[in-house]
Amino acid sequence: MTQQSIDELIIEGIRDRKGRNITIVDMSDIEAAPVAKFIIAEGTSSMQVGAVADSVRDYVQRHGDIKPYNYDGYGCSEWIVVDYGDVMVHIFVPEARRRYCLEELWSDAKITDIPNLD
Repeated sequence: MTQQSIDELIIEGIRDRKGRNITIVDMSDIEAAPVAKFIIAEGTSSMQVGAVADSVRDYVQRHGDIKPYNYDGYGCSEWIVVDYGDVMVHIFVPEARRRYCLEELWSDAKITDIPNLD
């Protein structure tokens, strides 16, 4: 059995709680980028955003034995970020995702949209 990459573990954690509209922003070829990748997803409500972020943290630790360096945003749960060093996970409610448009901030990055399961 092959070991899953952290990207795959994060995506499975997102999907486990029905997170949607997953996008990978690969900035690994951009010198000024703060990290190698953003993995961005959304939940339908602040409650679901919190559940998706919890699921990512639990899934990655359980299946990859990797703990995040930090996480933040649980106060209002409109935007939660989970920091895995070179990979930052951003879980948004749809309105906040449209407001901040992280994908557009790094327009020279490689953008990959992951299909929803349903």
